[in-house]
Order: sequence, then structure tokens, then C-alpha cells
Amino acid sequence: MTSHARVPEKPTLDGLADTWSARWESDQTYAFVRPGSRDEVFSIDTPPPTVSGSLHVGHVFSYTHTDVVARYQRMLGKQVFYPIGWDDNGLPTERRVQNFYGVRCDPSVPYDPDFTPPEKPDPKKQVPISRKNFVELCHELTQVDEKAFEDLWRQVGLSVDWNQLYTTISDDSQAVAQKAFLRNVARGEAYLSHAPTLWDVTFQTAVAQAELEARDYPGAYHTLRFEKVDAPGEYVQIETTRPELLPAVCALIAHPDDERFQPLFGTSVRSPLFDVEIPVLAHAAAEMDKGAGIAMCCTFGDLTDVQWWRELQLPTRTVIGRDGRLLRETPEWLVNTAPYEQIAGKTTHSAREALVEMLRESGDMLGEPEKTQRKANFFEKGTKPLEIVSTRQWYIRNGGRDETLKQELLNRGNELEWVPAHMRHRYENWVNGLNGDWLISRQRYFGVPFPVWYRLDADGEPDYDSPIMPEESSPPIDPQSDVPEGFTADQRNQPGGFIGDPDVMDTWATSSLSPHLATGWGRDDELFGLTFPMDMAPQAHDIIRTWLFSRVVRAHLENDVLPWKRATISGFVMDPDRKKMSKSKGNVVVPTDILERFGPDAVRWRAAMARPGMDSPFDESQMKVGRRLATKILNAAKFALTMGPIDGEVTEGLDLAMLTALRSVIERATDAFDSYDYTSALEAAEQFFWAFCDDHIETVKKRAHGDDQAAASARAALAQALDVMLRLFAPFMPFVTEEVWSWWREGSVHRQSWPTIDELPADGDPELVADLASALIGVRGAKSDAKVSMKTPILSVTIAGPAESLKRLRSIEQDLRAVGSITGDITWLEGDEVGVNDVVLGEPPAKRK
Repeated sequence: MTSHARVPEKPTLDGLADTWSARWESDQTYAFVRPGSRDEVFSIDTPPPTVSGSLHVGHVFSYTHTDVVARYQRMLGKQVFYPIGWDDNGLPTERRVQNFYGVRCDPSVPYDPDFTPPEKPDPKKQVPISRKNFVELCHELTQVDEKAFEDLWRQVGLSVDWNQLYTTISDDSQAVAQKAFLRNVARGEAYLSHAPTLWDVTFQTAVAQAELEARDYPGAYHTLRFEKVDAPGEYVQIETTRPELLPAVCALIAHPDDERFQPLFGTSVRSPLFDVEIPVLAHAAAEMDKGAGIAMCCTFGDLTDVQWWRELQLPTRTVIGRDGRLLRETPEWLVNTAPYEQIAGKTTHSAREALVEMLRESGDMLGEPEKTQRKANFFEKGTKPLEIVSTRQWYIRNGGRDETLKQELLNRGNELEWVPAHMRHRYENWVNGLNGDWLISRQRYFGVPFPVWYRLDADGEPDYDSPIMPEESSPPIDPQSDVPEGFTADQRNQPGGFIGDPDVMDTWATSSLSPHLATGWGRDDELFGLTFPMDMAPQAHDIIRTWLFSRVVRAHLENDVLPWKRATISGFVMDPDRKKMSKSKGNVVVPTDILERFGPDAVRWRAAMARPGMDSPFDESQMKVGRRLATKILNAAKFALTMGPIDGEVTEGLDLAMLTALRSVIERATDAFDSYDYTSALEAAEQFFWAFCDDHIETVKKRAHGDDQAAASARAALAQALDVMLRLFAPFMPFVTEEVWSWWREGSVHRQSWPTIDELPADGDPELVADLASALIGVRGAKSDAKVSMKTPILSVTIAGPAESLKRLRSIEQDLRAVGSITGDITWLEGDEVGVNDVVLGEPPAKRK
């Protein structure tokens, strides 16, 4: 049997992605088929990318890391449950819709079934539209974005099962999120509370601790004096960067060990301008070496204020509203109200300027403000520092205020297998640093609504203490259009009637349920039993505190287990200066560009060279190396398959040695993959492949053209090695390996078994492979130094080395003569290591005209 009937005359990488992506889809190559037991499944909690954003090369790298593991597990014989979802709700989608269509949501505007967006959207003059119209536009735009994302992932070659696609805003996802929430409420794990809330005044929404980003922010220290109540004319000095919060001060706080202020603890002072009597108290969170060593606690300037307020049971004196302005009504606790009337309704910036001027005039500010650079908390997507306001929000318990639950979640982190192992510390640091429960409500429109209503009393005021909850089986529910049991639609917003909860769940509150969304929790018991808990949770290290932790919380509360066995963490792709890629820095590499220029196999090769958890600088030239490898696979395969019949018996020593050496490559690659070290698996395969091409193919090339047993052995060994190496490379370079496999094998290479050592002979001597490589280095080096063609004949040469090495090399003398063009005498000389000496070169072959 000959083997070259299907080998193209000029193999090329061009067009392979389109060809094989279409074939895999039509053949359902990666479809998940339900087996008989959980042991036969490898289940992956694939990150659902935010479709309102844009994918960069870092996404391509991290998703490729997951895919190579999925392909390996599939070749091990597992049914790989590899779904993908789109995270399409939340603030990023709303912002994109606002900018794309030139609209903004105004719930007071009635629904217009015939609404069409402006032909020429103006982001500065956004058209107000109803909530329902706005949500419809969100759905419309996300569908466009989702198609673009799917096209990119198909181009990359992700072996996901597109039949398992989910979206975080679908009816199914809403039902899952709402059902889980209702069960959290029923067990006392979710609750409604009026409490200090981090608030973004631009986006007008609450922000969770996990969404904070500390940034440098210009400010100034103002030295203020508070008069002692029991010693008029004596003062306590404090330094503050936020004098506009002076009307909200409820205590002065110093460290209990600070001798400067110990005599003051238990006494009172009066606030400047407003004359409010406030206590001087001790708390260990006060910093003795910061500012004046004593600080004013206001409700609320920062998270430390919240801690002091809660632990010292201080009064609530909120003066900043949700709009970022000081409240328009004068607070009742102020003794002197005149100063406040001058700042009521002002922004914090304007109020600060006005108060500073009043403090100058009163003499209560000492000196002038001293400029400083302070750390301020920002919403990760925001541009202004966050305020802390009192609002009513939904929370889920996460251990931030419950030491027992915190310890349980720390124990979960210890149960989890981490790849790489040191990433566990990031999880532990986050859990240990929690200072409050997880705030899950957002004052937005496009998201999963809370399935909750509130009764209105006779005055039309809502009763928040007794929310109306539906049955678990009722979701999905939209409280803005659905009516609670026992009420009628005309009672909405009427005294004695009801109102729907206007908020939506934070996007993390939905994506924290991705294991439940993907595995059919509550909807498909068989699928859930086969796939949950899942085997693998791949993600980047920056969202350990958010996505990873929140999924652990939800599975712990709902199922009393981890949601998966292990977490595999990818690093960032950095620019050449080792800076994180971001659109704001202008250093983002567009993935479609490199995929089109170098091909997906080359990009995937580079991605797999980034080790688990390690940040990796992006260098475009490395893509060329990957493309060179893919091209070499085509050319080497063409040679191996076009020499003649390949179904002979392997009998020659060099052929047996090469195949036996390949056994150790299989072992190394398998061990690496089993440890989720895909990079080492690739390195093992690639190192052998290049040596195979440069040394073995070149050495047996002449012999393989013959028609005797030695030739048949050469061709059979080449084919066996190619078969194994294609499978070793298949997880990394799926397109080129599938192409070559199709030249001579049936079915898909990606549905073949991962190679095992039992497939290859064990009676060859792999030391011969190393000896040959050393000898060829010497032969080629001599010709290279002489700057002559590698085909230049060698008239005489001395080959030195240990006796055993010489014995092995003499057994393949004919192959060695052929590859080195050795036409004259070979002197064999015992020595310490294999080397070539005394090379006498003949005339270089004449160049073809």
C-alpha cells in the first residue's frame, strides 16, 4: 500500500482554519455525549467573556490554555463537557448601548413599541427611552457582539461544544439566578439592609468591595481645631483631606496606646463652625503616625469610618446623597445651621471650597492646605472617587462579618487544587481581608431583576421589612411587569397595593452561578449529576477575588461542596515593556490581526508557551516561530508519506532507536499534562520533533527511497513517529495536525487516543539517537566553518567517542555516510565524548545552472 494518494502537491497552512472549523461543526467533532457515569466526564467551567467589551490577545492566550487541556482530556477517552457562555448583562453592556445608539434609560418614559434609535447617535445628547425599550436594545446589541465573539473563538479553534452555549441574561439563566437567590433568602444567607454603601455618583449604582480599585488622587491636608468642651479656649488639632464632611463628624478617634491623646478619651469636643458636641474615643485602627495621629470619624468618608461607626456604635450623620451632592435639607443634629445653608446642594468639590473659606474666616483652620497625593477608592470602571452613602441593598453572606463562615470558606480554598499552587495565597488574602458581606444589588436596568415586591401602606410607603417572595418554581420573574400572588395589576404603585423591586443583580451574582447555569442545575438532573462538581475552573489571576471566590461562596451555600476540583490560573499577556495591556494605554494587540497574519496554530503555539500563572511579554516575532513549526509539520509529513509503502516492519537499529526514544517523549508529555503543565508537554514534543526533522529524516532520507527491507523499515518508522507526533501536537496545533491526519488516516485526530508507550518498540537503543546528533553536529560544523554546502563530500574523517558510542555509530555507518556525504575513510577513535575531527573535504558539488 502506498500512502501519498491524498497528500497535496503543495501543502499550505492557508485556509486550514476555515476548512476544519466548518468540518468540525458539521461532524459535531466536539459534541458532548452523555456517558454512563461521572467518572467518564471531564467538566470545565469556561469563563463567559463580557461581550460588551473587546477581546485582546490576552484572552486568546488564556482560553487557549483551557482548550489544550480539554483536547488532551478528550484524547484520554473522556467525554469533555466544555460549554461556553456570554456574560451579557450589567453596566458595561448598558454603557455600550448608550454610546452605540445614543440613548439613555428613563423609567418614567412609557414604552414605545415602534421606537427606533437615532440615525446619527449623539453621545452628548442621548435620547431618553423607557426601561423596556432600553433592555430590548441591550438584547439586540449583545446578539451582534456574541456573533463576533463566536466567530473569533472558532477561528482560534476552541473545541467547545456550541450546543451547550448559554447567556447570563437568558430566561434560563434568570430562572437559575432568581431561584438560587430565593433559596439564599429562605436560608437566611441573603438579606435586605439599609447600610453604608460604596456608591459611584457617575453611574448611580452601588459598588461591591471586589470592584474597588485604589488609585492615587490629588488632595490637600487641612489642619482644623476642635475646642474642648471641658476646657474652653483649648483645642485638639486634626488633619483631614475632606473638610466638606465636617457636618457629618460623629467622633474623634485615636489609637488607645497613643499617650498624646489618652487624657482626652471619654471627653468631648465641639466641631468648628457647626458647634456639635462629639466624643473623643479610642480604636486600634487609628494610625498614630498618620497626620496628627487623631482623626475625625464622619459618616462616611472611607471604609475605616464605616468600621469605627459599626464597632463603636456611633450615630449616623449622612450628609452626601446618591447624586454626590450635600443633602439639601439641613441636618437636625447641627447646632449652628447657618454654615450648612451655604453648602446645601453643592457638589463635594464646591462644598469643600466654601467650607475652607468659612474655616479661614472663623480661624478654625490653621495655616493653608498642604497638597498631597492620597489613595482613593474608585469603581473599577469609574472616573470619580466613590462616596459612601446610606442605601437599602441586598447582600449575600460571604464571611466578611461571620468568622465561622469565613473559616469554612478558607477551608474550601485548602480543599481546592490550585495550578500553580501559590495562587492559593491570593484567595486566602482576599478572604481574610473581607470587612463586609457581598453587596449584590445594582441600580441599573439590564440585568437579572430581584424577584421581589413590597407592600405599600395606606400612605403609599413600602414595607421593606416584609418583602413578598414568589415560589421557587415561579422564576423567571420581572417584578416590573409581573404581579405578586394576591394582588392585581391595577394595584401597582397604589396605596395598599405593591411595588416591584427596581434593582437588578450584580453581574457577578449571576456569573457566580456559572457552574449551575452550565450543568443544568434545577433543570436537567441527569446532566447535573454527570458534570457537577466540575473538574476544572480556568481563569486569570486578577479575578480570584471576584469570580473564583463568589462561585465558591454560592456552591458552598447551595451544595455544601466546591464547585470544581481545581482552579487553573493564567497570567497576563504584557506588552514588550512588561506593562499590562489595556485600551487606555494603547498597547492592546488585536487578535484578529495576528490570527490572520500568522494563523491560529502559530498563535496557539505561542499561547501554550506561557506557563500557568506566569505573566508573559508579547513579542510578535515569536508568532513566526510558531508558524515555522506548523509549516515544518506539513513538509515533514509530506516527506514521510510520499516515499512509498509505509506498512512494513521496523527492523533497522536507527529506526528502532528513534521510536524507543519517542517513548520517553510520550511519558514526559503525559506527566506534564497530568500536572496541567501544558508548556512542558509542548516543549517535550517540539524538542523531539525538531531533532527528528534535522537528524533522523536527513539521515534516513537516502535509505527510505530504496526497495529493500532497510528502506521499508525507514518508511514504516517515519510513519509511526509521525502518527504519534501528530497526536502529541494535536492539542496545541489542531488545524495543521488535522490536515496531515486527513492525508492518510480516517476520522479526526482529535477523536484519537492520546499516544502511549505501548504503541512503540522498547528494544531500540535511544542512546544511538544522542550519539548520531553529536556526530552530525561535528560534521555540519566542519562544513559550516569551511563555508561550503552540506552536500560537499568528506574524503576522510575521524569520529571519536566512548567505545559503546562508537559501536552504536558503526552499526549505522551506511546511514551516517549518506547524511554526511562521507565518501572516504572513517577512522574510529576512542575518547571521552562523541566528536568529529580531522575532516578532509572534497570539492563542493557544482551549482545547478
